[in-house]
Amino acid sequence: MLVTSNNELLAENARLRARESYLMEENVRLTTRVALLEGKLDALCRRLFGAKSEKMDQAQLLLLLGLEAPTTAPVEPDPFNDPEPPGSKGRRKFNRNERWPSDLPVEEKTILPKEVEQEPEAYREISREVSEQIDYQPPRFFLRRTVCPTFVRKDSDEAPLTAELPARAVERGMVGPGLLAAIIIGKYCDHLPLYRQQMIFETRHQVYLSRQNMANWMVQAAFWLQPIYEKIAREVMANGYVQLDETPIRYLDPGRGKTGLGYLWTAHAPGAATFYRWETSRAAQCIENLVPVDFRGWIQCDAYSAYGTFARGRGGIALVSCLAHIRRKFFEAKQESPRRAAWVLRQIGHLYRIEKKLREAKATAVLRQATRASQSAMIYRRLERAFHKLAARLLPASAMGKAVSYALSNWWGLKPWMENGQIEIDNNLVENAIRPTAIGKKNWLFMGSAHAGQTGAILFTIIENCRRLGINPFDYLRDMLDRIPPMTNHQIDELTPEAWAKTSQPEVKRAA
Repeated sequence: MLVTSNNELLAENARLRARESYLMEENVRLTTRVALLEGKLDALCRRLFGAKSEKMDQAQLLLLLGLEAPTTAPVEPDPFNDPEPPGSKGRRKFNRNERWPSDLPVEEKTILPKEVEQEPEAYREISREVSEQIDYQPPRFFLRRTVCPTFVRKDSDEAPLTAELPARAVERGMVGPGLLAAIIIGKYCDHLPLYRQQMIFETRHQVYLSRQNMANWMVQAAFWLQPIYEKIAREVMANGYVQLDETPIRYLDPGRGKTGLGYLWTAHAPGAATFYRWETSRAAQCIENLVPVDFRGWIQCDAYSAYGTFARGRGGIALVSCLAHIRRKFFEAKQESPRRAAWVLRQIGHLYRIEKKLREAKATAVLRQATRASQSAMIYRRLERAFHKLAARLLPASAMGKAVSYALSNWWGLKPWMENGQIEIDNNLVENAIRPTAIGKKNWLFMGSAHAGQTGAILFTIIENCRRLGINPFDYLRDMLDRIPPMTNHQIDELTPEAWAKTSQPEVKRAA
C-alpha cells in the first residue's frame, strides 16, 4: 500500500508540475499578448489624439537613449523638418509682417483741411503725412460681347462678308475663358466644391450658374488641356527616374446608391514635372497604364506589393525604397522600445543631415554619389548589421519587431540611392505633390463619377506644375483656354507651363 501510495504521489506531482509549466507558458503568452495589445492601443491613441509630426530634436533622442543632453553645445537642428541653413544661430525667424509687390496699383486720395478747401490761395503746403492701407476689391463679372458685322461691296453684287467667330473652349456655352479658369482654380486649387462656388456667385454677385453646367464646362476644359497634360506625362517618364504613389478618392457610383473607391496615381520626376492619372482600382495593371512600355530606369515607391508585381513583369526597371517609410515604423515603435528606436532614429538622422547639406550646396549627382560613398555608406552598413541582430531578439508581432522586419525587407531597395547620385533618399517629393489633392477631397468629398476622375487628374496636373514653377495658375489657364481652341497639336510644346513661364511677362508669373 505504501508503494502504491508513493506511485500515486509521484504521478500527482508530475501532473502538478506539468500543470505549473503549462500555466507559466500561458502566463507568458498572455502577458506578451497584453503588451502587444497595449502597444496597439497606445499607437491608435497617438494617431487619433497625438501630434502628427515625426519631428524629433537632438535633446529628445538623447533622452530616449538615457543620455544627458549637452548644456553648452547648441542642439542640432532636426534634419527632417528644420529648414535652417548650417551655420546660422537659433531657429530661423520667419517674417510675419505684411508684404506686397512693389508695383501694386495705388489709389491715392488727398484730404485737405476745410479752411484750405475754402481759401486754397491763402495757404502754402510745407509737408505732408502719408498713411497707407492694403485694400481689396472683389472679382467682378462682365459680359464679353463679340460683334461680327456683315458687309457688302458698294460697287459689286458679290456675296456679303462676315468675320468668322473665333473658336471657343465651350462652343455653345456662355462661359468665357476667365470665368472657366476661375471655376477650375476654385475647385482644384482653392478646394471649393461647385455648390459653394454656386452660392458665392449667386449671393455676392447675383449671377446664377448651374452646378451641372460648371461640371460640364470643366470636362470640356480638360479636353482642350489634354495635349498639354500628355506632353507633361511624356517629359516625366523621359528622365529614367520617377517617383510613384497613389491616394484614394471616392467617386459617385450611380445606380448602386453608394460611392466607389478610386485612386489618383501620381508620378513625379525630381527636379522636373508631375502628373496624375485616375484609376478605379489599385491593381498592378494601373501601374501598367501609368508607366509607358518603353520606360527603362528607376521607380521609387513604397512597399506596396503591386509595384513588385509590375517590376517582375517588366525588364529594365529597378525599384528604389523610401527611407522615410522605414523611419516612420521606428518612430511609431519608440514608445514600446525607446532606447533601440532612438538609436535607429539617430543613425537615420545622420543620413538625412548629410543629404540636407548636399541639397543646400546644390550638389551635382557626381558629388552626391561621392559624398554618400565616403560618409553615408558606413552608417548604411551599420544600420543593416543592427537590423539583423535585432531581428533575432525581438518578437515579430511587436512594434519594434515589425519595424525591423519592414526595414530588412526594403533595405535592398536603398542600394540604388547609395550608388546613384541622381536618386533621392526618400519618396517625400511625390508625397508633397499628393498633399494638395488630400486637402481638396476633404472639402468636396468625392468625384462626381468614375469618368470625372480623369478630368480632375488633368486639371490637378496643370495646377500642380504651375505651382511648382511659381506662376499664377489663373493667368495660365485663362490664356490657354483662350489660345488653344484654334491651335494645332504641333504648337503644344510652346504651351506647357514651363514654356509659358519663359515667354510670359514677369507681372503675370507671380504665384497666386
